[in-house]
Amino acid sequence: MAEAVRHDKTARQLRLLSDALDSGRLGPVRRLVNTLAPAEIGNLLESLPPDRRMVVWGLVDPEDDGEVLVHVGDEVRESLIADMDPDELVAAVEDLDIDDLADLVEDLPEAVTGQILRSMDRENRERLEQVLSYEEDTAGRLMNPDVVTVRADTTVDVVLRYLRLRGELPEHTDHLYVVNRRHQLIGWVALQDLVTCEPGRPINKLIDDELESIHVDTPAPEVARRFSDNDWVSAPVVDDSNTLLGRITVDDVIDIIREQAEHRALGAAGLDEDEDLFSPVWRAMRRRLVWLFVNLCTAFVAANVVGQFEDTIDQLVALAVLMPMVAGLGGNAGTQVLALMVRGIALGQVGASNIGTLLWKELRVALLNGLLMGAVLGLVVLVWFRSPSLSVVIFIALTCNLLLAALSGVLIPVTLKRLGFDPALASGIFLTAITDSMGFFTFLGLATVILLR
Repeated sequence: MAEAVRHDKTARQLRLLSDALDSGRLGPVRRLVNTLAPAEIGNLLESLPPDRRMVVWGLVDPEDDGEVLVHVGDEVRESLIADMDPDELVAAVEDLDIDDLADLVEDLPEAVTGQILRSMDRENRERLEQVLSYEEDTAGRLMNPDVVTVRADTTVDVVLRYLRLRGELPEHTDHLYVVNRRHQLIGWVALQDLVTCEPGRPINKLIDDELESIHVDTPAPEVARRFSDNDWVSAPVVDDSNTLLGRITVDDVIDIIREQAEHRALGAAGLDEDEDLFSPVWRAMRRRLVWLFVNLCTAFVAANVVGQFEDTIDQLVALAVLMPMVAGLGGNAGTQVLALMVRGIALGQVGASNIGTLLWKELRVALLNGLLMGAVLGLVVLVWFRSPSLSVVIFIALTCNLLLAALSGVLIPVTLKRLGFDPALASGIFLTAITDSMGFFTFLGLATVILLR
C-alpha cells in the first residue's frame, strides 16, 4: 500500500513537472523541485529524458546537489557529474556524511577527488580513507565513522554537559557507545535512559551489553537481515579486536533493501539495476544483447527437440496446437518456485540443512498441481479433439513437466549460488530452457509412442 502511494506521488510530481517544462516557465519548475526531498528529486531526475533532466538538474538548490547524487543510479550520476565543474562538485559533497561521500568519491574525476581530500581536515580525511579501504558491499563501506563515545567511569550529568557542548548529534543517534581507553566497545547507553535518569548516576550502571555489534567485513545483505530481524535504528561496527570503527544506520539499510529488490526484479531479465531508464540506445543494446544471445541459444535447443519429432507433428497437427501449453505451464510453475528460492537464498533462509525438505515439498506441490491441471487440460482436449489417447498424453506430459519445473526451480539457483554466480541473474534463462525443451520432448515423445505406434 505504501509503495503504491509512493508511485502515485512520483507519477503526479512527474506530470506536474512535465507540464511546467512544456510551458517554458522555469520558475514553477524550480519551486516544485525545491519542495522535494533529495531522494524524491533523484527519483524524478531518473524519470526524465536526458535533455529535460539536465534542465531540472540546473534548477536544484546547490545545497541539495550532494544528497541528490547519492540517491540516483550510477549511470544517471555519471551524466550529472559530467555537467558540473570541479568547484561545484567540491561544494556539493563537502557536507556529506563520510559513508555517503565514500559512495560518490570513486565516481568523481581524479582532480576533483584530490581537491576534496585537500579541503577536508585531517580527521575526516583519515576517516574517509579508512572507509574506502574496505571491500564494497560490506559493513565497512556502509558505516559512518562519526560516532559519539563515552567512558564507563563518568556520570550522567557529565555526559549530558558533553552533549550540550558538542552542539549536535549525528543523524539517527539512538545510543551512545561506551568504550575503554583502547577504544574497544564495552556496551552502549540508550539516549532515553540518559535523559530520564538522575544526574549523578554512573554510566556503568546504564550500560547495555546485549545489543549485537557487526563485524566490519559482514556482507551488506547480512547487515540488512540483522537490522530487519532486530528492528535496529543503528548498530556499532567493530573489527577483530572489538575496536569500535563506526556505526550503520537504518537509512543505509533501507537503501540496501531497495537495491536488493531492484536487483532481483531486473536481474531476472538480465538487466542492471543501475542502468539509466533513458540510457543511450547503443549502450542499452549492447547490455541486453548478451542475454538475448543466450536465450537464442536455448531457443535453438528447444527448436531442435521439436525438429526431432517433425514426422509426428505432420501426422497429428493437434500436437502443434497443444505443445506450447505444456511448455508454458511448466515455465510458469517453475518461475513460481524460482522466485521463492531466489528470495530465500537472498534472505539466508535456504541452505544445505533444508534443501532436501524444500525439494520434497515442491515436488509434492508440483505433483498435485500437475494431476489437477493435467486432468482439466486432458478433459478439454477430450472434448476438443475427441481423442482419449491424446488426452492421456497431455495429462502425463503436463504432470511430468511440472515435476521437472519444480526440480529445476529448486536446484538451479542453489547450484548457481554454489558455483559463485548470481541466482537472480541467470536462473530464469536455464529454467526456461529446461521446461521448454523437456516439455516438448516429453509431450512429443509420448505422442510418438502412444498415438503413432
